[in-house]
Formats: sequence, C-alpha cells, structure tokens
Amino acid sequence: QVQLVQSGGGLVQAGGSLRLSCAASGSFFSINAMGWYRQAPGKQRELVAVIISNNSTNYADSVKGRFTISRDNAKNTVFLQMNSLKPEDTAVYYCNAEIILYAWTRNTRSYWGQGTQVTVSS
Repeated sequence: QVQLVQSGGGLVQAGGSLRLSCAASGSFFSINAMGWYRQAPGKQRELVAVIISNNSTNYADSVKGRFTISRDNAKNTVFLQMNSLKPEDTAVYYCNAEIILYAWTRNTRSYWGQGTQVTVSS
C-alpha cells in the first residue's frame, strides 16, 4: 500500500514564505514524477509544479520565480518552497506522485496526499 503524507502549510501574511513536504511510503519500485496541485474554493484543481525523475521541472505561470519544487530521491520526498506568497495562492495544496509499482513494468499509478491548507492574508 502506497501512501503520500504531507506536512507544512498554514497561515502566512502576503510576502511571506512557507514550505510543503510530501513523503511517499510503502512498497513500490520507483517514482517517476512528483508534483504539487492546488484547489481554491469554487475552482478546479490546478497544477502548481512538477518534477520528474531526471529533476527537470515545470511550473504554472502564476508561480514561476516564486515557488521552487525539489525532491530527495533517497527519501522519496518532494518539497515546495513558496516565497513571496500572495492572497491568490490561498488554496488546499495536494501532492501527487506517479509511481511505478513493479520492476517489470513501466506503467505508473497516480497517488495523492491528504491535502494541506495554505492561507495567505493580505
């Protein structure tokens, strides 16, 4: 059974910083991509940032230059450093991992963290 457990988040004033972490545990072969999504009230879930196994990254335009995604492959953990936070960054943030369960297949399965609230006050 694979689990993604998130930590971090909370309440911060505009211009402040927060760091989110997400650790994958359980039985699997490897992790392909790990990413962060967010969902604000009344809006659809959107991609914030993603990092794949070769450490290449991709960001939503709205967070470029402010957020940094990184991963510790040895600990199966992904981080999201969020700087210069804005009220419009307020949302529930979810981590996601595309996991290869078995060595004999390249098929991936998607897993989600439990979500964590990030609130940015103006």
